[in-house]
Amino acid sequence: MPATTDPLVSTEWLAAHIGDANVKVIDASFKMPGVLPLPKDDYLASHIPGAVFFDVDAVSDHSNPLPHMFPSAEQFGGDVGTLGIGNDDIVVVYDSGGWVAAPRVWWMFLSFGKEVRILDGGLKKWVAEGRKVEKGEVAPKPSTFRATFDARRVRSMEQLVANLSSRAEQVIDARTNERYQGKVAEPRPGLRSGHIPGSFSLPYNNLFDAATGTMKPLDALRAAFAGAGVKLDAPIVTSCGSGVSAAVLTLALYRLGVENPALYDGSWTEWGAADGPPVATGPA
Repeated sequence: MPATTDPLVSTEWLAAHIGDANVKVIDASFKMPGVLPLPKDDYLASHIPGAVFFDVDAVSDHSNPLPHMFPSAEQFGGDVGTLGIGNDDIVVVYDSGGWVAAPRVWWMFLSFGKEVRILDGGLKKWVAEGRKVEKGEVAPKPSTFRATFDARRVRSMEQLVANLSSRAEQVIDARTNERYQGKVAEPRPGLRSGHIPGSFSLPYNNLFDAATGTMKPLDALRAAFAGAGVKLDAPIVTSCGSGVSAAVLTLALYRLGVENPALYDGSWTEWGAADGPPVATGPA
């Protein structure tokens, strides 16, 4: 691997190492419910050679009514092992290039005890550079993945309700500012509009270049958090609609050297429920 703690790897690096036996590639593309074609269908139509498909909805706690909540360590290990990934493999995760789910899968791996890498620019940049893609399903040879869960990396609603009084942690909302302010209806039916009281607004798409699909330089990331009123030297929790795009903020914080940023797994799908905790509207 490159001699850096940065989770990102370039398309050039992956192209040079994609044939290595211990390099495993994951397509983690994700879409909101009802958006077609389905992410799996996109994967079957075109993916980086050898990539397996990581279904964010499938690798989740199916006993929880909330969407794609973290599974148990036992389930995560089994699901990942079925994808042919072992603890000693070098894993590179990518998505379509819109930074929707690769950071979420990266954070899941990190929470379950393994550092993996994210392809900067994703499939979008890979294809734009004329690199090879393939179609169809990849049938990996099952492996063994032993997972151990680090609870420090995830927050529950109960913890964030307690934080309303303590203000021990800053909460950053990755949704659009219109959703944050409560100016528009939530895409998931039945949810209230607005934001967690006291939280900051930093839409996740402010952190990457839409034209290239690459994440912005560290100085630009640092400026984005400062512009949102966030102090990088104080504890931080990220949130979004359902715990996916929040991980883009978490990734940016991790790259900036913030220690142990946490992610609110239930996010607005849980908090914004009709019987949920207090909701604030308007600007930060």
